[in-house]
Amino acid sequence: MPVELKVPSVGESITEVQLGDWLKKPGELARADEGLVVIETDKVTVELPAPGAGAVVKTLKRKGDKALVGEVIGYFEVGAQPAPPPATAKASAAAADSAPSSAPAAAKGGKVVMPSAARELAQRGLSAAEVAASGPLGRLLKEDVQRHTPAMASAPAGAAPARRGGARSEEIVPMTPIRKRIAERLVQAQSTAAILTTFNEIDMSEVMALRKAHQERFVERHKTKLGFMSFFVKAAVEALKEIPQVNAEVRGDDIVYRHYCDIGIAVGGGKGLVVPILRNAETLGIADIERAIGEFGKRAQDNKLTIDELTGGTFTISNGGVYGSLLSTPILNPPQSGILGLHAIQERPMAIHGQVVIRPMMYIALSYDHRIVDGREAVTFLKRIKELVESPTRLLLEV
Repeated sequence: MPVELKVPSVGESITEVQLGDWLKKPGELARADEGLVVIETDKVTVELPAPGAGAVVKTLKRKGDKALVGEVIGYFEVGAQPAPPPATAKASAAAADSAPSSAPAAAKGGKVVMPSAARELAQRGLSAAEVAASGPLGRLLKEDVQRHTPAMASAPAGAAPARRGGARSEEIVPMTPIRKRIAERLVQAQSTAAILTTFNEIDMSEVMALRKAHQERFVERHKTKLGFMSFFVKAAVEALKEIPQVNAEVRGDDIVYRHYCDIGIAVGGGKGLVVPILRNAETLGIADIERAIGEFGKRAQDNKLTIDELTGGTFTISNGGVYGSLLSTPILNPPQSGILGLHAIQERPMAIHGQVVIRPMMYIALSYDHRIVDGREAVTFLKRIKELVESPTRLLLEV
């Protein structure tokens, strides 16, 4: 007996989700706990696991559709066998029985063509044999034809096929919940906070020398690489202790000062930028920070981060340098009052003690809410970051 596939609870405040790709189409076998469909929210993306070994037998929602938590979106049969090949009479009969209005036609070679797909083929001057079928039981769907000729997806009936190689095409796709949420928060930050940005630059020579000298032993002992981000996290913690306004937030007519540092680390995920949180970063060592950041990065790419890991944060660090950015003005992550932007390391000639030398330099930027952080505090904050990173032993001595 088929099992109902229901939208799982993905957080206390979330009642509606958007469906992503169906990872298993009807008739396609799945292992127990293997992902069947992608479920997207404004914070995380998760996969609905198979309740056992078997196959999806019916889907009630398509990619891009909205669904409520607890709503049935399909049916799964545990122990189901693979669907028979589309060329068999049984497959053709099953496809015909399931057609909503008229039976699909069987093209030469046994491919089952849905009526809407047949119309698309006729409009484009194509044969069924030219287009790969992706529907259940080998059906050729309208979407298959449109994907085969994307430039003609919206061509009117009777229009001549577009000249191959010179077509100008467009694609319209729904914005994902995560992308929508990112857009909303960026606009919110610009409209509610008085954002100002100040800059400085850091000589990365000492940190680079330290990493080179101890990288092998560090990896051997801690099972993770020694990167640059952990030094900036430690430096930010010290700077936040000295300039608590940057770690605070405006809440109505009040200012809330935090006596802890939950540092958000912006990373690129499979669905967009996400900011997992290093809780109580003031209690973490260099190795702890590096392990946590490495784990965040892997799980962000696989869309495995949880809502709890993405919620909260008192300050954010964003490293545009990994993409080659030389300079930028980061935008606040509301309701936070500060965000530190890191950039690419570039060798530049520097005047040091009357001599011109080549040094690996990095521009850093602090965007802050001018409602509670004055320019003096912002500049002092960045100078403290610079002092600590340029002399990393000070991080260990906390001086």
